[in-house]
Amino acid sequence: MSLSRTKRISSSNSVRSSSSRRLSGFGPGQGGFSGVSLSSSSLYAGTNGHHHGLGASLTSLSVNKSLLAPLNLEIDPSLSMSRAHEKEQIKSLNNRFASFIDKVRYLEQQNKMLDTKLELLKGQGVGRSNVEPLFEAFMAGLRRQMDLVNNDKIKLDGELRNMQGLVEDYKHKYEEEINKRNNLENDFVILKKDVDSAYLVKADLEDKVGALTDEINFLRNVYEEELRELQASIKDTSVVVQMDNSRSLNMEQIVAEVKAQYEDIAARSREEAEAWYKSKFDQMSVQASQFGDELRIVKGEVAEVNRLISRLQSEIEAVKAQRGSLENQLAEAEERGELAVKEAKARTRDLEDALQRAKQDMARQLREYQDLMNLKLALDIEIATYRKLLEGEEDRLGQQSILNIQAVSSYSAKSPNGYHSSSSSPAPKLLIKTTEMRDNSRYSTH
Repeated sequence: MSLSRTKRISSSNSVRSSSSRRLSGFGPGQGGFSGVSLSSSSLYAGTNGHHHGLGASLTSLSVNKSLLAPLNLEIDPSLSMSRAHEKEQIKSLNNRFASFIDKVRYLEQQNKMLDTKLELLKGQGVGRSNVEPLFEAFMAGLRRQMDLVNNDKIKLDGELRNMQGLVEDYKHKYEEEINKRNNLENDFVILKKDVDSAYLVKADLEDKVGALTDEINFLRNVYEEELRELQASIKDTSVVVQMDNSRSLNMEQIVAEVKAQYEDIAARSREEAEAWYKSKFDQMSVQASQFGDELRIVKGEVAEVNRLISRLQSEIEAVKAQRGSLENQLAEAEERGELAVKEAKARTRDLEDALQRAKQDMARQLREYQDLMNLKLALDIEIATYRKLLEGEEDRLGQQSILNIQAVSSYSAKSPNGYHSSSSSPAPKLLIKTTEMRDNSRYSTH
């Protein structure tokens, strides 16, 4: 603000010099007076924005009475308007320069705030590095859970394969038992056919035995009847036979012998038939008992096979139910594993996205900080440049602080008091140069 006040005081000095030029800038023929000479030794503006004073060392002052008469200066109005316009322009330039100083101060505050923010971000960046181990630990936990789920899945797959092997074994055993049952049923049918045929053979043999017994009885009766008839015919018939008297025939003995022979033959035939039929009957009875025993054994085996089949069927149903439950558990485990994997992948993606966003934010903030640092550097350079310019302007203004205001009469070359006229000498000029930076463009006003 001291620079702004210095600039305003410089402009006021310029106004004073211009007014002095207006007082001493009329030519010959515009009025006659001896002249007024003022010497200002110092002009200075303090930091509080007020004029402390104007030190004027007046060596000599002589007033001509003719100066009390009204003067016809014939000043051009456009000149005063241009001077007023210059004054307003200088004021606006001073205001703009003050606003630029305020803007510089605001930018310095922003720079300090950005420095503080950068320090905070650096501190957050140092603390943020602790997030990655947390992510790694969380991801490691998820990987361990995935490994446990995969191990459970492998274990369940092994149990499923074992159960499938057991089911296949029981299935093969069941098929073997079914084949045995079919074979036993076929054997039972064959044995039943053999038993039926043996029973039929037994019935036929019994019928044959009955028929042979009836035939033997009939032949015995016929033999007895023939024997009786023969005996009767022998009694009633008288036969004259010339025989050798040297031999004596005993017919009763012969008949008895023949009868004994026939009876012996019949007895042997009957005994042989009875023995054959008895042996056949015993053989068929033994076979029938054997077939009955085998039939009972087969029936017991069939019942045992039926019980085994029912037990295997119940076991197969239980194994099927267990297999279904294991398949359901495996499906649930797979679903849970897939869901856990999806959640882990989603969390991993979210964490990676968050990390990527954090990195992008950090990179963006670093870029912004770099841009701000570049802007700060440019502003520092401009501030230093303006400070040097202002210091140079203050030095120049300090050197030109002594102003000479001279008024010279156009009628006399020398005043009565002995002062020389200086109508042709030009008044001192004050140059004001204002440089302002706006939107990266610099312009100057003189």
